[in-house]
Amino acid sequence: MAAQRVAVIGAGPSGLTSIKACLEEGLEPTCFESSYDIGGLWKFKEKPEPGRANIYQSVVINSSKEMMSFSDFPPPAELPNNMHHSEIMIYLRLYAQAFNLTQHIHLQTTVISVRQRPDFAASGQWEVETEKTEASRQMHVFDAVIVCTGHFTQPHLPLTDFPGIESFQGRYFHSWDYRSAEGLEGKRVVVIGIGNSGGDIAVDISRVAEKVYLSTRSGAWVIGRVAPGGLPADIVRVSRMGNLIRKLFPSWTNKTLEKKLNAPFDHKLYGLQPKHAFFAQVPVVNDDLPARIISGRVQVKPNVKEFSGSSVIFTDGSIIDKVDVVVFATGYNYGFPFLPAALQAKCGYRLCLYKHIFHPTLTKPTLAVVGFIHGFGAINPLAEMQARWATRVFKANDDDSQLQHHHEGLITLPTDKIMMKEIEKDTAEMHQKHACSERYPLYVDYIPYQDSLAEQVGARPNIPWLFVTDPKLALQVFYGPATPYQYRLTGPGRWAGARQAILTQWDRVIQPFKTRVVPEPETKPSSTLSIIMVFSCAALLSSFVYNKQPLSSLLSYYSKSLSKL
Repeated sequence: MAAQRVAVIGAGPSGLTSIKACLEEGLEPTCFESSYDIGGLWKFKEKPEPGRANIYQSVVINSSKEMMSFSDFPPPAELPNNMHHSEIMIYLRLYAQAFNLTQHIHLQTTVISVRQRPDFAASGQWEVETEKTEASRQMHVFDAVIVCTGHFTQPHLPLTDFPGIESFQGRYFHSWDYRSAEGLEGKRVVVIGIGNSGGDIAVDISRVAEKVYLSTRSGAWVIGRVAPGGLPADIVRVSRMGNLIRKLFPSWTNKTLEKKLNAPFDHKLYGLQPKHAFFAQVPVVNDDLPARIISGRVQVKPNVKEFSGSSVIFTDGSIIDKVDVVVFATGYNYGFPFLPAALQAKCGYRLCLYKHIFHPTLTKPTLAVVGFIHGFGAINPLAEMQARWATRVFKANDDDSQLQHHHEGLITLPTDKIMMKEIEKDTAEMHQKHACSERYPLYVDYIPYQDSLAEQVGARPNIPWLFVTDPKLALQVFYGPATPYQYRLTGPGRWAGARQAILTQWDRVIQPFKTRVVPEPETKPSSTLSIIMVFSCAALLSSFVYNKQPLSSLLSYYSKSLSKL
């Protein structure tokens, strides 16, 4: 029987890894990408393209390369740890080339609609209508569909929340439209919203503007990409050991981390202090913002109350006159206009999806949403694990696989009632743990969420067993950074290079720094003296305490040691 045909909608990182997951499971993927190139969010466009994600020229990824990599494709050692968007595109192209993914991608092809076939209850098949040009529409039939269009395509511009905006005499636009600070030289600019985009854009514009005012309703925790010692922050801080400590002592972990964040600059002093705890909301990752605030190039302001002509009035009563430009960094709406409305129902703020992937009411689990997630970590490993899990569900759903799926470790979903109960439980927990909103409804705990899917796939690393069989690797897996290679050590999709990738990950972290190698300092007499003094004092103390040796003889020995220098 022919392989199941799977439509993959979108050729960003989530789409690329979904194509690969299909190929791993012997499925036949066809990817439709509305743009002229792969890359999704990371493909910089000189002009904004409606309906597609857009980024600005200065964007650098918040996650380091080892943490954002795909699990069986370590990034080249020479690439910087926190890559510019152009370097992320290099990595994505290498990934697509290594696994022959591009041959399955149809560029400049927009998906108009996805709907169930009349015999869906029996076949689980979908009709997918695509359009290459206005005069060229096609209808395709697929056994399954993976949606990978993300949630940064529909800008949220809440003009009704800001009285008087219609009278504003300057220019205003959403951060989705922002490309660079060109044309903003000498201007007075207000940026509304302190998410990652708002922080980045405020810093970017402040280099050329007369003054930038960063307006925030609730404040934010600001964390740098650079950890103490200069290593990437996430590779130092995101580990299984750290996750265990956070699980056992959540309050203490929050307070400890917040104290560390306030050490380099006091968030309250800088006007940034939020009401929520650190882990309640994804922080703003920005190394430059504190420096721009202390130099006065960026001023933090409360929420905007209203506009009046060229003036902006804030909720604390302060007024900024002669404002030239307002940038609304106010997030995105999300939705899938090509899907039936019934599949876009919500539970709380989030879509009603089991494990954030499958809709519980479908009689056949043949439609999956991949990459529609927000966690305290990189999206690529999350999306990859979602795709690996979804494709095994698809394969188990195939009639020819039903008799053998128990032996192959394929996955069947629970009943719709059980899935709904789990969705409601997960939604309640998410709202309890995180400061969710209509704009940010998609939080998951990074390591636990991946582990939950990996356990279903059969790819979750067995830490106790590793400590027995391979202690060297176990130490890296448990105490070291929680890099994606851990999910290729065992089970379906096992990769023979996973162990070596983990053991060499620090080499790839260090390599980009070696642009000027500083020689190790020679040992100086003063250093030797210090060492001898320390050891001599230790010997003196231990001998006096434990051996009851006369103090005079110890002092005599100590004097002779010094005379030899």
